[in-house]
Amino acid sequence: MSNSLSPNTQAILLLTAPLIAGRRDSSSDLLTASDYKRLVRFLRDKQREPADLLNPDTQGLLEECQQIVGSERLKNLLARGFLLSQAVERWQARALWVVSRADAEYPRRLKARLKEDAPPVLYGCGNAALLDTGGLAVVGSRDVDDRLVKYTEGIGRLVARAQRTLVSGGARGVDQAAMRGALETGGKVAGVLADSLERTALNREHRNLLMNGQLVLISPYDPSAGFNVGNAMQRNKLIYALADAALVVNSDYNKGGTWAGAVEQLEKLHLVPIYVRSNGETGKGLEALGRKGALPWPNPDNAEALASALAVSAPSEIPNEEQLSPATAREPAPDYAARIETPEVGAQAIPPTASVPAAPAEELFSKVRSLLEKMDTPKSDAEVAEELNVSKSQAKEWLQRLVKEGVIKKVSKPVRYCSTKVSGRLF
Repeated sequence: MSNSLSPNTQAILLLTAPLIAGRRDSSSDLLTASDYKRLVRFLRDKQREPADLLNPDTQGLLEECQQIVGSERLKNLLARGFLLSQAVERWQARALWVVSRADAEYPRRLKARLKEDAPPVLYGCGNAALLDTGGLAVVGSRDVDDRLVKYTEGIGRLVARAQRTLVSGGARGVDQAAMRGALETGGKVAGVLADSLERTALNREHRNLLMNGQLVLISPYDPSAGFNVGNAMQRNKLIYALADAALVVNSDYNKGGTWAGAVEQLEKLHLVPIYVRSNGETGKGLEALGRKGALPWPNPDNAEALASALAVSAPSEIPNEEQLSPATAREPAPDYAARIETPEVGAQAIPPTASVPAAPAEELFSKVRSLLEKMDTPKSDAEVAEELNVSKSQAKEWLQRLVKEGVIKKVSKPVRYCSTKVSGRLF
């Protein structure tokens, strides 16, 4: 992976990245994912690209962008060249690389499957070629007992022996157990992190694995960023998009990131077939995922059997739970040929609008609604923005909409928000 940043990547970082270790840049109103998506669509329609915003004669283009993003806001963000140079120096000193959707090195699977919802920028360390090798995604709860840890390590060892890539999220519990099992057996692992990429990459036990090409770590968030619930939820789709199939080892019912990510795949995205653990006590969460269309894990014990499990494609439509009897709820999906659409990779920042999934903004807002309706502690719009890792203006827009819907309530002196489901006096 090259250490030099393309002009497009420089522009995208200036527009969307904090560029301050682990904190949001409070001096600049960074573009949110939806802001950036609208801006790039506008530029594409003008047959322009993000790098054109850096040209000396860019004033006319900035004024044209006023209808999408305020020109002063764009100027302030694009003027952060010194901060960018400092950030790049820090990343390079830690052997971190950066790619944007405009770069040929950007993972083709993410472009093909997520299209405009693929992160504008990816930070990483290690063998980037692993990101386009597919394999098995293994996900599950953070808090699991020793029995499930050993089971998951066994899955990782199987994937390694089959010479397939294991994809996971690097969180404690199931994620780390799967990755550990694969790495200790000499396998290849792709870790998609929601936080602390820099710290994880510098971990002594990871350095040799990263250097010898056995491990790659990526994140769509600032390498120094701490844990954030919104980030953890959003990175789930990246884990699935990089794999050929996914196994959910354990999940809470109707709550948590593992549940939300699996349900999103089963009900909306349909990127890969979703399996659930089928031996031992599976629990309410896995049983509910089965009723939503997840397949029972066939418990392969050799490379050929694992390859067969990875070759099943995700059904394009999932029957309603009412249509599934206990007998049919766990029948395998048809064994269609699994295929990955590989678009032509060039300098264009984003694939054509025609292939964008329907109403991604509404899908995101639905997730935000589910999070904020459980907000039992009064919070200001700034606090909500920080927790969701979005701009204050975006948080305020969501909050105002949820107030109108009656999901949350607004109280003044000082202005704060909380769920309407919470009973009792809160202020």
